Amino acid sequence: MRRRHRRTNVAPELDITAFLNLMIVLVPVLLLGMVFSQVRMIELNFPGLPAGKAPKAEELRLVVTLIPEGMEVADSRLGLIRVLPAKSGGQDFAGLREVLRQIKARVPEKTDVILEVGPEVDYQTLVTAMDTVRSYPAVVAASVVEGELFPDVSLMDATDDRQLASSDKAASGEGA
Repeated sequence: MRRRHRRTNVAPELDITAFLNLMIVLVPVLLLGMVFSQVRMIELNFPGLPAGKAPKAEELRLVVTLIPEGMEVADSRLGLIRVLPAKSGGQDFAGLREVLRQIKARVPEKTDVILEVGPEVDYQTLVTAMDTVRSYPAVVAASVVEGELFPDVSLMDATDDRQLASSDKAASGEGA
């Protein structure tokens, strides 16, 4: 006599473990990438030019003056762009980086800058200023890379009696 085997009807299980593992890794990476991408725009007007117009790269002679009282960003031909007085903790390198990023966005082909250094500026401040004018940290695909600003840095001595320009002069139409 032949036995009949009764087959049980069992629904197959769907194994989604691999998919869930992928989501556990992918979702935080995408969220971190979105948190760090922020867009800010500040209008930068160059002295001696109409609003919204940028000088050509060969016309712009960018000079960053570094003295103990603060820093100045200027075009040696057209005049003062921005004055950054020193803070209680030292120089305003974050402000300098932001101004230089705005200038680089307006004149991307420009690669050189003159760093005018006062005699009382210490070595560490000089090195930090050089690093600041060369590059800035940028977030690309959830990782920090160095964005290029002005990698060709020339050094120049400032005069002993060099004073920081007044901040109201830069805000009243001669600067940005």
